[in-house]
Amino acid sequence: MEKILKELKPGEQGVVKRVGGDGAVKRRLFDMGVTPGAPVKMRKVAPLGDPIEVTLRGYELTLRKAEAENVTVVISE
Repeated sequence: MEKILKELKPGEQGVVKRVGGDGAVKRRLFDMGVTPGAPVKMRKVAPLGDPIEVTLRGYELTLRKAEAENVTVVISE
């Protein structure tokens, strides 16, 4: 099942399938290690919903929801 990264609940995990967005946003996500095939786990969501914290490639990464909506994830079931 596919979801947008910002839609994951804490504890859910999956694998990055696709990274979208315009050139600058996509490049920034790639520079942070958000690439297709990378395992990702949702750790926390801020009380007001923005930002979110995920574990990616062994480190914690904080993203704004506007950035996370450009990442499609295949959920592990």
